[in-house]
Amino acid sequence: MNYIQKTLIPGEAVLYRTHLHWVVLFWHALIGGLLLLLGLALLIGAVVASGGALSAGSGGAAAGGGTLLVIGAVILGMGILKRNATEIAVTNKRVLIKTGILARKTIEIFLSKIESVAVDESLMGRTLGFGTVTVRGTGGTPERFDRIANPLEFRRQVQGQIEDGPTQTRTA
Repeated sequence: MNYIQKTLIPGEAVLYRTHLHWVVLFWHALIGGLLLLLGLALLIGAVVASGGALSAGSGGAAAGGGTLLVIGAVILGMGILKRNATEIAVTNKRVLIKTGILARKTIEIFLSKIESVAVDESLMGRTLGFGTVTVRGTGGTPERFDRIANPLEFRRQVQGQIEDGPTQTRTA
């Protein structure tokens, strides 16, 4: 059971969910993928150089290749964990945002206490469908969340709940 489902209060229902955009994986995928390819090339090169069986001379290249494979997989896994560790939802009563795995940060603002929801999109963000969302509660500091998928739809859902009450359940 995810964090949002566990923290719902009586009478509360999730109406809209979103997540971090896949672009948060870009650098993890690029660096991890390059390390995976380099590690695989070293392993294949070591096997080919030794005539099909690893010898003492090719052991160092094979060990280096294996190490690069592990490091590349860890970097790629870290990016996937980062993306999946963020939960964002609009309910009929609150906006809930949770980030992190080991160290967790949660923002839970009742709809009646939201002053504004600002969206910043760069040209790349508009093209790919991500942006920065800043939620400001009354009397509170602004909470900024980068690389949110479909930020305009998130804002529309929040505003719709504030103005019109419950709408249909949607997932981005």
